[in-house]
Formats: sequence, structure tokens, C-alpha cells
Amino acid sequence: MSFAYVKLFLFVSLLALMACQGKNKKSNTTIYLNIGGEPTTLSPLSSSDGYTPQVHAYVVEGLLSNDPDTFAWKPALATGWTMSKDKRVFDFKLRQGVKWHDGIEFTSEDVKYSYDVIFTDDFKAVQYRPFYESIKEVQILDKYTVRFIVKDDYFQNFDVCATLKVLPKHFYSKVENKKEFGKILIGTGPYVFTKYDKGQKIILTKNKDWWGNGAETEKDAFVIPKVVLRFASEENVSLELLKKGDIDFLSLRADGFVKKTVGKIWDDKIVKVKTVNKTPTGYNFIAWNFKHKILKDRNVRKALGMLFNRPLMLDKFEYNLSENATGPIYIQSDYASQSVPVLGFNPQEALKLLHDSGWKDSDKDGILDKKISGKLTKLSITILEPTQEKMKYLTIYKEDARKVGVEFNIKNIEWNSFIKLLDEKNFEAVRLAWGGGSVDWDPKQIWHTSSIQGAGSNFISYSNPQVDRLIDDSRKIYEKEKRIPLLNKVHEIISADYPYVFWFNSKYSLYAHSKRVKKVKDTYVYDIGTMYWKLE
Repeated sequence: MSFAYVKLFLFVSLLALMACQGKNKKSNTTIYLNIGGEPTTLSPLSSSDGYTPQVHAYVVEGLLSNDPDTFAWKPALATGWTMSKDKRVFDFKLRQGVKWHDGIEFTSEDVKYSYDVIFTDDFKAVQYRPFYESIKEVQILDKYTVRFIVKDDYFQNFDVCATLKVLPKHFYSKVENKKEFGKILIGTGPYVFTKYDKGQKIILTKNKDWWGNGAETEKDAFVIPKVVLRFASEENVSLELLKKGDIDFLSLRADGFVKKTVGKIWDDKIVKVKTVNKTPTGYNFIAWNFKHKILKDRNVRKALGMLFNRPLMLDKFEYNLSENATGPIYIQSDYASQSVPVLGFNPQEALKLLHDSGWKDSDKDGILDKKISGKLTKLSITILEPTQEKMKYLTIYKEDARKVGVEFNIKNIEWNSFIKLLDEKNFEAVRLAWGGGSVDWDPKQIWHTSSIQGAGSNFISYSNPQVDRLIDDSRKIYEKEKRIPLLNKVHEIISADYPYVFWFNSKYSLYAHSKRVKKVKDTYVYDIGTMYWKLE
């Protein structure tokens, strides 16, 4: 081998090594996050999944925001606000000089437009209407002052006005094809929507003109120049991305935290955190369609709930980092009635309930049956499941149910198709999850009869007149202490109607992050505090 050849070989090898190092070394200008799934739409007012709001949090703003430690209101697009003594008029003084991401100035016109379109068909904002139906109108007092006038008492009137997602009138009002709303996103927030690689990622770039840059109320917030959001829905895939350095942060479920985060790499490159805060926690559930000929029977729903082996799953999959959910609000909430018992695992009692409702195995094939409208009907239910992660729970459920003559068919279905069937109410049962929602619970969006219509969140068509009355009455009460007994009763009644098989509430916030992440503390009182993170 000649000297020249050796020299060339060494040079090429050095280039390859440098390229490899450049590829693997992460820039301190970009943080990589996983939001758990791909958004069904980017529209700020018509999204119904838990992924889209995570994108909006970087791009779209409200008039005020909450301090993560005190939960007190602090300025955002509004710098000041007043409330009349009767709580019927709210005035907001808007921040001057704020620019939309396309450079146009933000004004009162945008705030009024953002409220008005909730009640048009442009954005299909059905799920937002219950919160804003008590607002009579939004008035423009001047270019930088807006007034919200209330027509009905509702304890969250000020809150929903303060957190209204403000949209650019000049931009959205000129979009002729309203279907395009799901493909575009523009705001005033700390990050600009820059690129969307379908099925792969969303790229957000720091807004150099954001009003919060250098503002005392937003000190040290959103300082990382670029955010990349990935869509991995399966935890095993997400963990591999984290271990390879392809993402920097990952929320963890109990089994992932205990069983899948062990080994040398978790000491050398990754930090895992178990912490407690007051963030409302959500829950997984199996929901029954109340229009279904079998599932409209309360005894059947109760019996099916008694076939769900909570003790086994708490031990096997939750590692006692969670506790049994008893109803439609997380058990740690003031609004959750502590008198509601956990529906226990009791196959024999479930079978007795089914027998009492007329279900027998008349043809001796191992599946219970019953004549409904003159036709022999098998006790066979299809449960739609949008991920692979919960299949292990459903497999145990299916096997235990089969032993008493109940047949569950578990159908794994792609997310967008799943949402379409949900909106059309074209299903028998679904496995899904609700997020924690607000600190102060308003059940109307999910549990009121009025929320059944259209693509409302009451997709199971649950309807109970007593629940409706209690929800309506509680919404008029401003003092939390007086609302609690009414909503405790709502929790009790809904739980006793068995609309869902309620799973578990997490006791902790569980997550992991790369050692590139630098943070002030592991958690704030009402938030983890990712907005304050920096990169090494």
C-alpha cells in the first residue's frame, strides 16, 4: 500500500468519523419531545385528541395564563383585567405591539373573532360550546380593550374568557376552504409552526418577536431555540428513541417506569423522575355505547365491569403506583365522592346479574344469549382499541369474561379511523382515556345530555335527567365549597350507572429525560415545568 493511498484512506476515515459524530451529537439549540401520537387536526378549536393541544401550547395563546406554582392568573396577551361586582362584565386590556407569526399586529378584533367562531360551523368547535354558552357577547371598546358580557351565571365564566384560544382574524377569515384549518396553524406564542412531516414530526422554531422574551412574568421560559415533536404512540418505541438520544423527554406509565427503565444507560445518560404535584390526573376506561341493544341495560354494564380484574392489573401492570378509579373524576379531586366504592372483581356475581337480566346459554356453545326483539342475540361485544399498549389489559379482560360466557372481540384500529367512528357514534365499546382537565371540574362537556349532539364529547350518548339538573345547578355556584356536594352527587350517580369501566388514577407524575436537560426543579405545584427547561 502506497503512502498516498494510506494518507487518502486515513483522510476518508476521518471524514466518516466526523460525520458520524456530527450525526449523533445533539445540538444545544434543539429539544426533541414525544407527544404520544399524531394530531388528527391542527385546528385550534376542533381537535378532540390529546396530541394537538400539546402543539398548541407552544404556538397559540390566551389572554391570561396560570402560574405553575400558585395557579394565580398572570398576564399573557392581556396585561390587565377587571371584573364587575356581579361577575357579569370582564374587561381585558390587551398587550400592545404583539405580532402574529406572519407579522400582522394583534388587536381586539382578533379576540372578538376567536369567540364568535366557536358558534359557527367553520371550526366545528362543538366541544367548546358548553364552556362559552353563558357569554352573551364580546365587545370591542377600542383597539386594545375588549369586554366580555355574561348572560348567565357560570362559575368558570372568567376562566374561559381568560383562556380563550386567540386566533388571527385576518388569516383564518380569508381561508375559503374551511377544511384547510386542520393543516395550518398560526399564533402569537413563543414558537412558530415551521414544518410538518406527516407521520414523522412537527418542527417549531423560537419566535424572536414573542412578547415574553425578556418579560419578567416569563423569565427563563421557552428559551430553547427549536422544538421537534415526534409521534411515537407505543411506549417501547418511545423508550428506544429516548435511549438512542432521538428524544429528550418521555412521560412514563407505571410498568414502563418500573420494568423498562433499568440498565447502565439509565445511570449514564438518562434521568427518571417520580414526583407528586396537584396536576389533575386522567384515567383510562372502556366506554359502552348506550344506544346499543345489549349495553343499554344497566345490569349488563355493571356485570361487565365486575369482570375487570383490577387487583391483578394493579399488581401486574401498575406496580401499585396507581389506585383504583371509582368514577368520572380522579379520586384525589375534591369533587370525587369518597363514598363511592370500587367495583370489585367478582365473576360469580357478574354471572348472577346476567342471569337475572335473562342471559342464558340456551344453545350450550359457551356464550350467553338472549332473545332481543324476537331474535336470539349472543352476549358478544367488540371493543375498539387505538394502541397496542393496552392490549395486555384487554387480553386478561377477554379471558376472564370468556369464562362466564361473555365474548369480547378486541379490534385494534388506527387513530384517525378510531376518531371518525367515535364522532359518528358507530361502535359498541371503546377503550380510551381522558386527560385530567381543569382543577375545578365541570362535567357538562362529557356527561350532560346536551353534549350528545354532533361530535360532542358525550359520544356514548349517556343521559340522566338528575345528572343534568345537578350539573346545571353546580355551574351557577361560584363558591367551590358549595359546588362540591352537588358534584360529589354527580360522581356518585354516574358511577352507579356504570357508563364506563373506570381503570386507574396515577398517584405520581412519572417521566424520564436525557441528561442534556437542565431544570430548576423536578416539579412545580401544578406542573412539571417543561417550559423552564434548558439544554446543556
